[in-house]
Amino acid sequence: MKNSTIAIATVTGILTVGIGYMFYFDYKRRNDPQFRKQLKRERKQAAKAAKEAENESKESKLKLFERVIVESARESYPTTPEAKEKYFMEQVTVGETLCGQGPTYYDEAVLPFYKALKVYPAPGELLTIYQKTIPEPVFQTITTILAIEQKAMSSQHTETPEEAAASATGIDVE
Repeated sequence: MKNSTIAIATVTGILTVGIGYMFYFDYKRRNDPQFRKQLKRERKQAAKAAKEAENESKESKLKLFERVIVESARESYPTTPEAKEKYFMEQVTVGETLCGQGPTYYDEAVLPFYKALKVYPAPGELLTIYQKTIPEPVFQTITTILAIEQKAMSSQHTETPEEAAASATGIDVE
């Protein structure tokens, strides 16, 4: 026999078995009540697992927001322009290093970038730069934290972002 004949026979056999299994599965799905119940149960379990994973993701994001706000509020930032510049460069370097290590380190990278934003003289400009340079999940987290802090500041009429962070998280900064 030729190699092409063997290949055609093999492919035909595999296709026949595959199509046969499809017909068998369809027949079982339509006519076997136990099989239908099993499929329904599996769909429910998959939906429940997806919902739990979503809730865990939301919970971890909220914990990240709280951790960043609290740690940045507890931080004593430099006051002189030279010290601010040095601190800014250190924090950006740490954040870029963490982002360079991959998506698993994005949550850790948020804090250094946020601290750098706190000491930068023009935060709006820096946000524009961040939007172009850092990964989207990190940028979205930073902007969400800023929004939370701004909302807390406006609702509490506090004078400093640190006080707003403390009121947003319910934790004393001192």
